[in-house]
Amino acid sequence: MATPSISSARILLEALRPVRTRPSCQCLRLEATRQRTSQQRRNVSTATTQFSEMEVDTPAPRWAQTPPAMKAPFPVKQRSVGGRHDVNKDPRRLDEMYSRFLGRDGPKLLSEESKWLAVTHKSFDHGRRGFNDRLAYLGKRIVELQTSLGLLSVSESSSTIAGDDIYGREPFSHPAVDAVECLSEETRASFTHHKRISKIAEQYGLPAVMRWVPKNPDSLVASGADMVYAQAIFAIIGALSLEQGGAVANKITKERILQPLGIGAPRVQGP
Repeated sequence: MATPSISSARILLEALRPVRTRPSCQCLRLEATRQRTSQQRRNVSTATTQFSEMEVDTPAPRWAQTPPAMKAPFPVKQRSVGGRHDVNKDPRRLDEMYSRFLGRDGPKLLSEESKWLAVTHKSFDHGRRGFNDRLAYLGKRIVELQTSLGLLSVSESSSTIAGDDIYGREPFSHPAVDAVECLSEETRASFTHHKRISKIAEQYGLPAVMRWVPKNPDSLVASGADMVYAQAIFAIIGALSLEQGGAVANKITKERILQPLGIGAPRVQGP
């Protein structure tokens, strides 16, 4: 019977005993003080945080350098024996070409990535930085359409029959269909042929900024330079249609490509 009373008294004494405060560690108090100080500084000014964010280096875009994941640890192709073909790296030269081709504000019509991508052939850096095939496909469709519309708008028909018919017959003639006979695949292809388009590209100085690797640097014509330059012209038109709309792309096609080829009104000077 004494055991329960003793245990009850012990429990009562334990409950009435004053609680001892655990001595705080000096390092914990210093850490708490440091946290409060940093919190106050963060609330007062965030200049230090902003400065550190500005110092973070952003990775270079794909068109500016070869992606590291696409680089081989060692070269597997032998170096060519021929000469060396220098590739433009100066953005100012590129902007000058766009100013001659698109007008005074030409460099502002396209983004930096599109400007470089439009003049990059798939032979450059093995296509690892992107190339202009898809842009050229879209741009060529636009140029072909505007060429067909330009041929239909020819005022004088080339199908006029010289002399009178011995039986007094007169062929049907109407202004709406007089130029239809000019609209043939051969006629349109003669205007959009890569050799003629490459001449337009040379007038605007595109070969100086074209990024490509010819098979034979000593003979660019034998390496297909005409096709490469024409494809770049089509790619620029395709990039304009995607970023500025079809109206701007059609206007540039008429004024900068078709009119120098002899289709349409006299060439309008750029702004």
